[in-house]
Amino acid sequence: MPSRLHGLFASVALLVALFGLSACQDDLTPEQIAVAKSLTIDALAPAPDDPSNAYDTNGEAAALGAALFADAGFSANGEVACATCHLADRQFQDDLPLGRGVGETDRRTMPLAGVAWSPFLFWDGRKDSLWSQALGPLESAVEHATTRTAFARRIASQHGEPYRAVFGPLPDLTGAPASAGPFGTPAEIAAWENLDAAARDAINRVFANGGKAIAAFERTLTPAQTRFDRYVRAVAEGQKPADADRFTPQETEGLKLFIGRGQCINCHNGPRLTDEHFHNTGVPAAAGRKPDPGRAAALAMLDGDEFNCLGPYSDAAPEQCAELRFMSRDEHAFEGAFKPPTLRGVAARPPYMHAGQIETLEAAIDHYSAAPAAPQGHSELQRLDLTANDKAALLAFLRTLTP
Repeated sequence: MPSRLHGLFASVALLVALFGLSACQDDLTPEQIAVAKSLTIDALAPAPDDPSNAYDTNGEAAALGAALFADAGFSANGEVACATCHLADRQFQDDLPLGRGVGETDRRTMPLAGVAWSPFLFWDGRKDSLWSQALGPLESAVEHATTRTAFARRIASQHGEPYRAVFGPLPDLTGAPASAGPFGTPAEIAAWENLDAAARDAINRVFANGGKAIAAFERTLTPAQTRFDRYVRAVAEGQKPADADRFTPQETEGLKLFIGRGQCINCHNGPRLTDEHFHNTGVPAAAGRKPDPGRAAALAMLDGDEFNCLGPYSDAAPEQCAELRFMSRDEHAFEGAFKPPTLRGVAARPPYMHAGQIETLEAAIDHYSAAPAAPQGHSELQRLDLTANDKAALLAFLRTLTP
């Protein structure tokens, strides 16, 4: 059994004693009920404060961030906003195997509800804060494809008043190029390099502040309650679940498989049903593409990022950046590893995996049961050989996680 599960199950007896869970309610043991309770929305602690973002709980910053999130003017073609790929009515994702902005990306758009609880962002964790994550797509050639001076100019022309109310005066952009930054066309990069250090720093500050405002907005996107949450709450309290919430025998069996021999809980644990770590699960490369190195390629990017927790635009003291300072940097161990996304709402957002390689939830269950060899690195999966009934039960349970 993985070491982290020893701690989980070692605490079950204490949970049973503390909560007074009665035995065998709805064919679940007190131990199973305690573990299930740890997965519910009721067990979700308040979102942690981000010491690198002094504005992450600022309501005015969140309102500004919502406006920036919806503004397609922060793109090279004037057609791509954060909201273009993160659709509010689709769990803030887009249902596509690969995200599409100005061009096509090489990974799937991740859902955003509950993202404020994540210590590392993106499938590979190449950003260590929500505000820094917001900046990456803006400069990506296939997402927004904008530049830092273009971003600052858009802030000044369209969002100047709310920006100044939160962050103070904007720098004088009179002499700044219309479009310049360290990424972009050769002309845009040359224009950025021709700016003096003070001008670049002032524009970087506006860029970082824009990310901090977007992060303050995204912090408000919290996970929704599901039938699973209501069912487990009732059972844990010794109450009869409402008829609409009650689990079928098949759903109950799926829950037991999920937290037991199905081993799903190894990676999908806690109230958000993700452990926020990085795992190689033998997922094949997307059709026509080379295997993706995942977390292994992100470590150097994260360390070299001027917008990380230890960088000059962070509001944190160095000692507050423990996640970054003490993260594992073993590239070999992380080859082909990706962060497991939350399973909340999972049945409503196919396709699956980091590049939409698996089209259906049924096929995803088949993959984890068969545990194929990884295309690179070493898969953590163990062959389960689930029966058809097992797979149907797991599928039925996973469907209870969608509001």
